[in-house]
Parts: sequence; structure tokens; C-alpha cells
Amino acid sequence: MDVFAALADPVRRELLRRVSSESVRAGDLAAEHPVSRPAISRHLRVLIQTGLVEVDTQGRERRYRLRPAGLAPVRQMVDSLTEPGSSRHSPLVSPEHLLALETEVRRATRDRQSSTTTDTSQESA
Repeated sequence: MDVFAALADPVRRELLRRVSSESVRAGDLAAEHPVSRPAISRHLRVLIQTGLVEVDTQGRERRYRLRPAGLAPVRQMVDSLTEPGSSRHSPLVSPEHLLALETEVRRATRDRQSSTTTDTSQESA
């Protein structure tokens, strides 16, 4: 699963918000949500696998905290959307592609009109 898929779930987003300010035990996270503890554990596993959260083991306790570097793909995407003049941003459709599309639309329209005119003249005969 990638970072974007992990962030698509509202429970995981809320868990991420919670662990962004301090390291938190899974039990405390489970107590704050109307989701079962095993479900919270599964959500945390996804966040760990995608690199968004890391685990610190302190004795018998496991504490979860945000791994800011895991947000790099999100940051890059947002940057590419908000900084259109940057060198990292390339338009999805270039002006040349738009001109080629316009040419094809005109050609298809002309061909359609031509075939309609031909069909009408054949029906008259």
C-alpha cells in the first residue's frame, strides 16, 4: 500500500494527527476511538508499513510516533500542484497536444459531416 492509500482512511488520518505531537501507546489510541483495539493495531501496521509511523519500544510498551520523512511523497505532490512554475512541475497536456487534439476534432467533424451528406444523397437515389 502506498502513502496516499494509507491516508485515504479517516481513522488512519486521525491516528496520524494524534501521533504527530507525541509518542502514544496503542491502548491509548484505541481508547480514543470507537474502533476495536485489533482494528487500531491493523491501522497502525499499515501506517508503519508505508513509513508514516515508527515504533519505539520502551520496556514492554510500544509507543508510536510520526515519521515526518514518510510524508515526502505527499509534500512533493502538493508542491507540484501549488508551484506551477517550478522545474519539477510539467503540464499533463502540452500546448502541442492540445493543437493536435483540435486538429483531430476538426477532422472527425468534417468526416462525420461528409458521411452524413453522402448517406443522405444515397437515400435520395
